[in-house]
Amino acid sequence: MARRIAQFHRVSYEQFKEGWEDAFGRKEEKEIRRIYEGIKLPKRATAGSAGYDFFTPVELVLKPGDTVKLPTGIRVEMEQDWVLKCYPRSGLGFKYRLQLNNTVGIIDSDYFHSDNEGHIFAKITNDSREGKTVCLEAGAGFMQGIFVEYGITVDDCVTAVRNGGLGSTTKS
Repeated sequence: MARRIAQFHRVSYEQFKEGWEDAFGRKEEKEIRRIYEGIKLPKRATAGSAGYDFFTPVELVLKPGDTVKLPTGIRVEMEQDWVLKCYPRSGLGFKYRLQLNNTVGIIDSDYFHSDNEGHIFAKITNDSREGKTVCLEAGAGFMQGIFVEYGITVDDCVTAVRNGGLGSTTKS
């Protein structure tokens, strides 16, 4: 039986608004609030699914070569020694070569407590070489996250604490 080790949450409205405006520019407060209220927490499609589907908060249309940085409005609280690995949904990768720009998104357990509330972003590209446009309706699954337990070396003595988002663990 699978262990229950995590829980998804929405980030605060303020954090979502900041991420949204960074990605898409300034919008009316009412519009951002509507998008935020429509955010769906990730979920598995079936009892046998390993991946938790992440859903687009708005309609997305990506022509071949187009890239979008998407604030999901989601954060995840998980036990230590676990990681959430994020991948494109299999069908979208197969049909359109829809890709995450960092290949695999790694969400560490301590990211939840970062200054940005652990807000998960996805930068996706339509890498179609067949001229196919990707059209995703609001609420469509576009990415899947799989929880994986990991180990550390016996001589590991790291005590540093995260206090930032993307790339923060390599800053001194």
